[in-house]
Amino acid sequence: MRDSIVSKARSQIGTRYKLGGTNPNRALDCSGLVKYVMGALDMMLPRTARQQAKSGTEIPKDLAALKPGDLLTFGKGKRISHIGIYVGEGRMVHASTSKREVIETTISARSPLIRQWKGVRRLVDNSRDSLLAIADSLR
Repeated sequence: MRDSIVSKARSQIGTRYKLGGTNPNRALDCSGLVKYVMGALDMMLPRTARQQAKSGTEIPKDLAALKPGDLLTFGKGKRISHIGIYVGEGRMVHASTSKREVIETTISARSPLIRQWKGVRRLVDNSRDSLLAIADSLR
């Protein structure tokens, strides 16, 4: 499942950014990207980054603990204003307002995103991965 999330997220790289965008054929914003990727894999999420930041299980904010498919939330103060999908090896896919498209970027201690990094949400746990793998093998 994690590989599918990463693949689907990466398939949107280059999609135009537009605030409120929910259609990959037109444009996506950050939460539109996350909702689209997860929805394509039968995981329904709310529309906004703030709402999505409450989905799944909270994971400690530690780069070493991240797994592909985790959602990374960003903002200032207590406000969540941005969300992206961790794809592994210290990288994430997100709809960038400055680049005006969906991009893959590094998150590191030097990244300006890290200063605004608020948390991690995990939608896929190991037991779900195992159950889906078993179900796929039976098909």
